[in-house]
Amino acid sequence: MTDSEISTPFVRARRVRWWAGAAAMAVSIAAMLVACMPTGWTGDGYTFSRSQMQDALARKFPFQRRFLGFFDVTLSNPQVALDPARNRIAIQADARVESGLFREPLTGPLAVSSGLHYDAPTRSIRLDQPSVDRFDLQNVPGGVGPQISAIGSLIAGQLLNDYAVYTFKPDQLKVAGIAVEPGTITVLPEGVHVQAKRP
Repeated sequence: MTDSEISTPFVRARRVRWWAGAAAMAVSIAAMLVACMPTGWTGDGYTFSRSQMQDALARKFPFQRRFLGFFDVTLSNPQVALDPARNRIAIQADARVESGLFREPLTGPLAVSSGLHYDAPTRSIRLDQPSVDRFDLQNVPGGVGPQISAIGSLIAGQLLNDYAVYTFKPDQLKVAGIAVEPGTITVLPEGVHVQAKRP
């Protein structure tokens, strides 16, 4: 038997061991990168659930704003729903309108739907061009109906447009120490997916 015939199985065995070691190292590195990902990050982005958005939004309610100089509007108890068919979210809140123009407060639901966009300076997902789907106040006195209708549009255009519904923590925008930036936003049946893009 020649030296080459003896060495060939040995070389092959060394190559097999090398490839096995390399594969094991690759698996270990991949596992380490996954372990370094903040909760919610997957290979191509971040997904947060409807309940996470609900909790984040609920912390900002109730709030008040005066409109048209006479009407004090309070919104409370926001409820978030997802509309993947239109790539939008829906928010319904309890509205309360008080004014010296009528004795009793007017109450009823306000429903708004909106797209979403990412605002880099504030690291937040924000409402994008919301529209009023429903604004039903009970016992509206005659003569103020047009003003009440105008309030619904003002709430959507002034109060809720560009309103932050979810804010990332700084460490949520890093994967294995590498900064990522949110990109395309897709509304899913179970949550909202934000595609990650590297700067």
